[in-house]
Formats: sequence, structure tokens, C-alpha cells
Amino acid sequence: MCRNIRNLYNFKPPATEEEIHASSLQFVRKLSGFNRPSKANEEVFNRAVDAVAQAARELIEQLVTTAPPRDRDVEAEKARARSAMRFARPA
Repeated sequence: MCRNIRNLYNFKPPATEEEIHASSLQFVRKLSGFNRPSKANEEVFNRAVDAVAQAARELIEQLVTTAPPRDRDVEAEKARARSAMRFARPA
């Protein structure tokens, strides 16, 4: 489940609210063990997602680096290449 949480820091363009929310949702799902909470737990689950998203936003905004921002397309291509190598069938 946490494989869907992506690095959001130091990209150009910066992470969107949707990306931060999606990562926060995946994190809370992993912690709680719920893919979708019951009605009884829905409110506390959603509050947790909002709290994690806020913490993630603050973290991303306050981190400092001297490295140049990474390009999303280049990083996605690298990930595809790693995946192809990982799942390549031996000849």
C-alpha cells in the first residue's frame, strides 16, 4: 500500500495539494489498516488525513537543500527504467 507514497520534495513544479493529500491518505490507510473506514471511524480518519497533509505541507515548505530541483518527467522515466529492469524476464 505505501508503495504509492511518492517523494514530494524538491521537484519543479512543486508538489500539488492533490499529491500531498493522496500521500497523506495512503499513509493514514497504512497506519489504520483501513482502505475505507467505517461510518463510525470516518470522521477521525478524515481528520487524521488532514493533519498528516498539513504536517507534510509544513515539512516540504521548510526543508532546505542546495540541490537543483528534479524534473518530474526525468524521474518518472528513471522509475520506468528501474521497473523494466526489475521485472525483465530472463532470456
